[in-house]
Amino acid sequence: MPKVLAINAGSSTLKFQVIAMPEETLLASGGIDRASSPAAVLTIKDAQGQKHESRANLEDIDQAVDTLLTTLVAQGVLSAPEELAGIGHRVVAGGEKFAAPTRVTPQVIQDIAALAEYAPLHNPSEAAYIAAFTKRLPGVPEVAVFDTAFHQTMPRVNYLYSIPMQYYRDYGARRYGAHGTSHAYVAREAAKLLHRDLADLKLITLHLGNGASAAAITHGESLDTSMGFTPLAGLTMGTRSGDIDPSLVAYLAGKTHQSFQDMVQVLNDQSGMLGLTGLSSDFRDIDAAAQAGNERAILGERIFVNRVVKYIGAYTAEMGGLDAIVFTGGVGEHRGSLRHGVLRQLAYMGMTEDPAQVNAQATAFLTTPEARVQALVITTNEEVMIARSVMKLTSH
Repeated sequence: MPKVLAINAGSSTLKFQVIAMPEETLLASGGIDRASSPAAVLTIKDAQGQKHESRANLEDIDQAVDTLLTTLVAQGVLSAPEELAGIGHRVVAGGEKFAAPTRVTPQVIQDIAALAEYAPLHNPSEAAYIAAFTKRLPGVPEVAVFDTAFHQTMPRVNYLYSIPMQYYRDYGARRYGAHGTSHAYVAREAAKLLHRDLADLKLITLHLGNGASAAAITHGESLDTSMGFTPLAGLTMGTRSGDIDPSLVAYLAGKTHQSFQDMVQVLNDQSGMLGLTGLSSDFRDIDAAAQAGNERAILGERIFVNRVVKYIGAYTAEMGGLDAIVFTGGVGEHRGSLRHGVLRQLAYMGMTEDPAQVNAQATAFLTTPEARVQALVITTNEEVMIARSVMKLTSH
């Protein structure tokens, strides 16, 4: 029973799962908050759901990695760190260089670090953690799985911006998208639930969380996606604006006497649902406020639904039809009222909502069996996709 460690490293956090393959059984999950600090908190949840929490003084990433591995052994998840059949790392930005999951080498680590300009908050820490695991476990194979890779099948007509071509040639200025691992996972699961070959389906997958993106999927491949050069573009999100007129950045920078970079930070961290409602970026808080009659919360939810519906309409036209839409992500999986808002506007497409499934919280059909276009909610599992990639590339 090979065991794979799936790693999702952020600038100050480290999330993980240990998965037994090929059964895809979750053995443990958890993370380190405030990693590489004197106040680090390590949490591990075992297969029975028991949570174990400890505190540690972690001076650097090497110590964070060593503490994680030592704790997994102490909790009986691993007999030894070397028992791992492989380690898979989520990497946010792969640019055009990485169109598929890739075995880690020293050159790959350098390339991931060099792509930091595409994801400055993610790629540097991801490269550092990969290097730390390589140093600690040189005999354990590692695989990098890129959020952008699934979208590398987009045609030029969809990934190029209408700007001078030399900006693409010289600087890589194009649409890359994100959440690719999640979009790929739920598309495959949807095909199974629909009892159809994925290659024959026209799907729109909606990864809706604090970050949100839509993807049009045909022939099992990404045709188009809403996020752009960075994850700032597309749908309205928790704190990100989504699509806006680029001239607005210069206009507001002048009016507010802020720098261009300050305005980009506003669009990333102070906009979206937080900016619209003035309350929170958490959809649970916003939904509660809307239920209580808060007008800005109600408006925020309507704008969120409106943007999702617009992308569904555009992608349906682009694909020349639609077989199903899939909701996933924290909001997509758990906010039935928002899903209902979307489906209500799509009834004209033959997407007949099943009233009994409006508030479904797990993988389920949201439409009636006879609906011409189906809607599903599917619990995403990016870690399983990472583990599958590890097994595929390490010959287990």
